[in-house]
Amino acid sequence: MDIFLNHLSSFLWGPFTLAFLLLVGVYLMYGLSAYPLTNVGYALRSLFKKEDKESGDISSFESLMTALSATVGTGNIAGVATAIFLGGPGAIFWMWITAIFGMATKYAEAFLAIKYREKNLNDEYVGGPMYYIKNGLSQRFSYLAYFFALFGMIAAFGIGNGVQSNSVAQVVTNEFEIDKLTVGIVIAFLVTLVILGGIKSIGKTASKLVPIMSLIYIIGGLYIILINYNQIPTIFFMIIESAFTGSAASGGFAGATIWMAIRFGVSRGVFSNEAGLGSSPIAHAAARTNSPIKQGSVSMLEPLIDTIIVCTITAFVILLSQSWLSGVNGAALTSNAYEQGLPSFGKYIVIFGLVLFAFSTIIGWSYYGEKCAEFIFGNRIIMPYRIFWIIIIPVGAVIELNLVWLIADIMNALMALPNLIALVLLSPIVFKETRAYLKNE
Repeated sequence: MDIFLNHLSSFLWGPFTLAFLLLVGVYLMYGLSAYPLTNVGYALRSLFKKEDKESGDISSFESLMTALSATVGTGNIAGVATAIFLGGPGAIFWMWITAIFGMATKYAEAFLAIKYREKNLNDEYVGGPMYYIKNGLSQRFSYLAYFFALFGMIAAFGIGNGVQSNSVAQVVTNEFEIDKLTVGIVIAFLVTLVILGGIKSIGKTASKLVPIMSLIYIIGGLYIILINYNQIPTIFFMIIESAFTGSAASGGFAGATIWMAIRFGVSRGVFSNEAGLGSSPIAHAAARTNSPIKQGSVSMLEPLIDTIIVCTITAFVILLSQSWLSGVNGAALTSNAYEQGLPSFGKYIVIFGLVLFAFSTIIGWSYYGEKCAEFIFGNRIIMPYRIFWIIIIPVGAVIELNLVWLIADIMNALMALPNLIALVLLSPIVFKETRAYLKNE
């Protein structure tokens, strides 16, 4: 089973899917005339801009923080380290490329989420790929909506739950010798306090937690980078050069080809900011706004914050240290690099960041999975889903997760495909309305 799933995961995350993700972003950026790159200022202003007679359940700021709570996670700590370990420094360049074009993908996703959202039986706004496929495309594409919802519902328990609680349990147990089951139960209790209140509770929690946890991690990383400012040009040129020439073996680093840099840079970039997966528009659909363009603009800040800022800081801290040549991988590599930059203090920034990032991902993905399940089974599934979600947290903390990782990887790829097809088919609407807005403004 492991061998089969490994092959399936490698196939699904192979050249076709990665190229499809990247090319859809390029196509959308072209069709939008680079709107995501030239309107970042408007996006920042839109975060706190209120409209007359606006509809929705949470503010635009809370929707962005909810989406970031699900994306700013282990991908920023362990994912970046793995990208460098497997693809060399050049992988970071391809993460940047993925994030830049991912801004256009995110814009289109949130635009469509607002345009085609609905109200459920609880009088709450719901949306996302399953709804813009169902309401935006013809009936013959409706099966794609159910495929997305099914894959999203299953993927949530892996990437958004078990993987996260397991990562926290491992770190806390190794550092503080606290039993893994105890860690899992504590996380489950804290998550329960948040998710039983639904999207409004999740939005309020995320709007307070995400800025705090991100700032602590960013400030620690920036301090390490600034005290080594003279090496910044060297690191930057090493990233660019390695992206097009590969990386020679050195120390415990096994070396990497150009293809490995591209493959792991793009895949870890997508894993980090989730552009194209279709997860974040589920949160943006609940935003208090009547403007798809406004919410699309807010959404395009995600790759900028998550990948261009947070992941780049992680990458520079790792590359400034010699830890990336030691043969260590994952969160341990990031922890070693921070510890080297800030002796006796740096590793606790990573531990604290990993715990908070993972917790925020669990509450963000609980909403994604719940809405996917609701689309298939209706309103009655919401409370049973939340209870099952809470039960899985301590289970994920104590079990071996190789199989769960594989299944989550596969489900994420299968989520992306129907979403990307819908984005391409609905793109003329996104282009037309955005151009009309720009012309009127």
